[in-house]
Amino acid sequence: MDTVADLLAPLQEPLFTLLGSPVSWVEVLGFGSGGLCVWLVARQHIANWPIGIANNLFFILLFAGAGLYADAGLQVVYIALALYGWWSWVAGGPRSASGRLPVSRTGVRTWWVLACATAAATAGLTVLLDRATDSTVPFWDALTTALSLAATYGQCRKKVESWYLWIAADVVYVPLYAHKGLYLTSLLYLGFMALCVAGLLGWRRELAGRTGPAAPVGAAA
Repeated sequence: MDTVADLLAPLQEPLFTLLGSPVSWVEVLGFGSGGLCVWLVARQHIANWPIGIANNLFFILLFAGAGLYADAGLQVVYIALALYGWWSWVAGGPRSASGRLPVSRTGVRTWWVLACATAAATAGLTVLLDRATDSTVPFWDALTTALSLAATYGQCRKKVESWYLWIAADVVYVPLYAHKGLYLTSLLYLGFMALCVAGLLGWRRELAGRTGPAAPVGAAA
């Protein structure tokens, strides 16, 4: 274990200072891989999944060091979901004319399940972080974790509404990371928000082009 820690130690070394806070190699690598991943998702490029897994590994180191334990643990779940999403995009559903999983809408029943699961996860994680860790932001850490999990599930199935969940999570992430002194990561998530809007518009255009006028939310499961 000490050997692994020694190997990873250089990634935690400051590379430069931003707004008075040191920015480490791992934060820079997380910044670059995260931005590339979201851009690839918006373009529906399959390479978003391996790039995203690399981003998750960088963020495990970054968030654990910043005391954002739910976000650090979330990255492990992201890796598992990324493997599922990778499979889903390749072979997990009916193919469109382009030979890939098509963009679709989220059904009302699925929305209710996601809403209940997100609320329950937020409540449970808030209590866990408050009682079992030294987190100074248990509710916000828990809320962003729950929203991100719901958004990732939707992304795995190419549900257009997953972008709304990502945008909601980013609205919280930007000030949360700034509060923790992770200014570069806060800036990254501001960029994520812009990419999410672009991804939402692109996926909506594809859906409208295939189905005509947008169908009601409950039209698909």
